[in-house]
Amino acid sequence: MALLEVRDLAVRFGGVVALDHVTFSVEAGQVVGLIGPNGAGKTTLFNIITRVYRPSAGSVTVDGLAVTQMAPHEVIRHGVARTFQNLALFRSMTVLENVLVGDHIKTRSGWLEASVPLPSALNAETASKKRALEALDFVGISQLAGHPVATLPFGTQKRVELARALVSKPRLLLLDEPAGGISHEEVDGMVRLLRRVHTELGMTMLLVEHHMGFVMGISDHVVVLDFGKKIAEGSPTDVQRNPVVIEAYLGAA
Repeated sequence: MALLEVRDLAVRFGGVVALDHVTFSVEAGQVVGLIGPNGAGKTTLFNIITRVYRPSAGSVTVDGLAVTQMAPHEVIRHGVARTFQNLALFRSMTVLENVLVGDHIKTRSGWLEASVPLPSALNAETASKKRALEALDFVGISQLAGHPVATLPFGTQKRVELARALVSKPRLLLLDEPAGGISHEEVDGMVRLLRRVHTELGMTMLLVEHHMGFVMGISDHVVVLDFGKKIAEGSPTDVQRNPVVIEAYLGAA
């Protein structure tokens, strides 16, 4: 059984079809690229997996369980984390505080523990901070832990968001345009970092990205959407050569 199974998934917003009976799977340990022109339905699909939206039809399972039947916080507890196309950081908080938000699932203290400094609560807080600092160290910015996140360059904020996703130790990491809005040098650094996430942490990844060199260089398998339909899937080489994919991106000659 694949780690992620998307089966006959359809999403409609009134008369607009955002996803039109899409089916694909992601095996444990794979890096799968999800590509397509603007408006193809890529972010909508992420929003279904993480329970921002409900599907009109079809199913999504992670490790055999239907995430479409879960509350958003239950999806996180089930091992799914994501980053966002437009950063979703808390700009008034420090780097460390933002990453600690991602670890909240491991520090579910009751109201008494939260209001009284019991040893169990203090131990949980210490362990949470340790995990957050380890995640920041992994992405290379532990020295910025105390900095207000709003003062940092956009490329660095991308790493903060990645650390926040990694700190929960997910089985499935959803990356929404990790190379979007960053410089060529930062793109190279992000490729190296995500390869480490894959090889050192053994993490399964599904990524949406418009930077074709980035996608093709890191993905084991690529799925292509256009106007909500899956039009192709296969190895990066096969997808790049597919005339239907070329037409979707470049238009008919």
